[in-house]
Amino acid sequence: MILLLGGARSGKSRTAEQWAKARGGRVLFIATAQAFDDEMRERIAQHRAERPPNWDTLEQPLHMSALPATLGYDVIIVDCITLLASNALLALPEDCTQAEANAAVMVEIDALLRVASQSQATWLLISNEVGMGIVPPYRLGRLYRDALGSANQQLATHADEVYLLVAGIPWRLK
Repeated sequence: MILLLGGARSGKSRTAEQWAKARGGRVLFIATAQAFDDEMRERIAQHRAERPPNWDTLEQPLHMSALPATLGYDVIIVDCITLLASNALLALPEDCTQAEANAAVMVEIDALLRVASQSQATWLLISNEVGMGIVPPYRLGRLYRDALGSANQQLATHADEVYLLVAGIPWRLK
């Protein structure tokens, strides 16, 4: 398992895709984005078109526990944990607590780790590092930042390798 962390547009997805292309074999791309508006629909369509045609894509915005344990792939890219966490939080009531937000995100992370541990594939997990900026001025932003930070820590603990990407340059942390 390889965790790729970084800011928005830092090169995480491109690095994961290049790694998967170089490795070869059967690739599954697990997309967690949801198309809530036209701009997002366009982004998703563009990303699909840029992927190699022989890669499989599974759109899975939530419910990582539903992933089959034996997928038969050589490489599995999860793009991205950032949106998975957002999807989990947006499914909660607006008045949820930080503990509830953390728990909802960790349900997804724990399920993903379970499935990955039963797989022979190399997993490339992409997530934003959101702890380097200012404290968000609104409640949902703070719930999100803290829950994603905990999720990233959990993933980093279990990952064999961890990279921080800055300006397209991966820095190996673990």
